[in-house]
This record gives sequence, C-alpha cells and structure tokens, in this order.
Amino acid sequence: MSNAETNFPTGSPQDIARVLTQALPYIQRFAGKICIVKYGGNAMIDENLQNSFARDIVLMKLVGMHPVVVHGGGPQIGEFLNKLDIKTEFIDGIRVTPPAAMEVVEMILGGKINKRIVQLIQSHGGLAMGLTGVDGNCINARKITHNNIDYGQVGEVIGINAEIIINLIKNDIVPVIAPIGSSTDGQTFNINADTVASQIAIALKAERLVLLTNTAGVLDQTGELIPLLGAAQVTALINDGTISGGMLPKIRCGLESIRNGVDAVQIIDGRMPHAILLELFTKNGIGTKISV
Repeated sequence: MSNAETNFPTGSPQDIARVLTQALPYIQRFAGKICIVKYGGNAMIDENLQNSFARDIVLMKLVGMHPVVVHGGGPQIGEFLNKLDIKTEFIDGIRVTPPAAMEVVEMILGGKINKRIVQLIQSHGGLAMGLTGVDGNCINARKITHNNIDYGQVGEVIGINAEIIINLIKNDIVPVIAPIGSSTDGQTFNINADTVASQIAIALKAERLVLLTNTAGVLDQTGELIPLLGAAQVTALINDGTISGGMLPKIRCGLESIRNGVDAVQIIDGRMPHAILLELFTKNGIGTKISV
C-alpha cells in the first residue's frame, strides 16, 4: 500500500508518536459522540480516496466515536440514466425525478453505491449495515412543491426514525444510509443527501456534522479558506454573495443543524486522503468549522 493511499506519518518513531499523542485530546473529546458524515464528490469515485474514507470511518469507531454515513450519488445516477437514455433535467439545482428515473435512483443509491460503501468499511475491519430511508420508516418524506413546479418524485424530510439508527450504533454497527425517503402511502422520494445528513444529525443530537465536498471549505472573496465561522458571519457572507452557488445548500443545511442542537458543522475537502481524521483530530483541521 502506497504512502499516497495511507497518508500516514513516515518520519522517525518519535515523529509518529508525537502525531499520535497530539491527536489524543481530540480522540478523548469525541469518545462516545455521534458524528454524521455526508459522503460524496470525488471521494466516492477515486479508489484510493474510497479506501482512505473507509479507514477513517473504521478508526473513528475503534477510538470510541459513533460515525453514521449518509451518501449521495448524483454523478453515478446521471451516468446510468444516460446509458438507459432516460432524459432528466435540473431546475434550481434539483434533479427532476419522474417514475422511470426514480427506479434508477433506488437501484443506484440503495443498491450499488450503498452496498459498495458497506463492503469498503468491512474490508478495513469495521462492521456496517446499509439501509435506505425506506427501511424501518427511517426517513419520512413528502413531495416537494416549490413555485408550482412538478419535480416528480423529489421529496423533503418531514421526520426521522432515530430509533433504528441508534439501535445499530448500540450494536457497534456503522449505519450507511441512502437518501431515499417514503411517505405514509408508500411512495418513494429522491432527497438531497446534505438535507438528509442534516436532519439525521438533528434527530440523533449529533456532536458533529461533517460534509465532504470537492472544495477546501468555505472560501473568502480572494479564494482563501475561512477556517472558522459563526452563524452570524455565515449569514453576512451569504448576503454579500461570498457564499453562493453549490455551497449555499450545504451552508443552509449546516445552519439548520447548528440552530437545532448540533455542536458544529465541518465542511472539508474530500479530495484529500484521510480528510476526516485531519479535520477532527488535529488542532487546526483542514476545512471550515461552523458553530454558534
């Protein structure tokens, strides 16, 4: 296994010991705490990054944390829809999901991607179980209706059945959750994974919500990383246009989490090997931490 894959220290034994001891206070701080990790972007595509992510999740569990993985899969869904010549469009960043496309969403998210993540975690010594929001009525949802636009089977979360997730955690199993919800009449919905991760973090009273992205974090107007932000600062950055585009939905999910009891939200670069460990277990981290 190459050092590029592991990103582990390669210095003297003393250097390695120093890195480990510096991580100890953070390991102690997070012991017994729930951490929701939204897994997406390049980290899901590159094989080395997939293994790096899985090792991070296993290590988090081994040192006493309780990680819960919520994953996306938009590019993979889009690729398969193209293969099947099923046409879809995006309106305001939302993929319109007619019934034919919803079948693909359920197959790719709930089947292929979800089981691949479970397999990865278990191949590195962890124990994981995959489920969609349909399983055990984990994610209760309803159809989105914005501005009289019909998005098809796109939904929003109206409730989380926390008990089923907590029972997995109590049995030392890492839950891996696909963002598919269902309504009381049995209809299934495609839901934004950031939104699902945020709502699960709130329902489980998580200590942390970690969002893996394809950017270093929240950037200022010169393109420099902003390592720490308060909720009021975030609102100001939205108002002046510094935070815009694809970062906006993530930020809004993060703010809702914080305002509903999650201690902090951390937006990190999933393109960096072992990004989760570097963010949680080092003094300065690598991304943007948002808190009250």
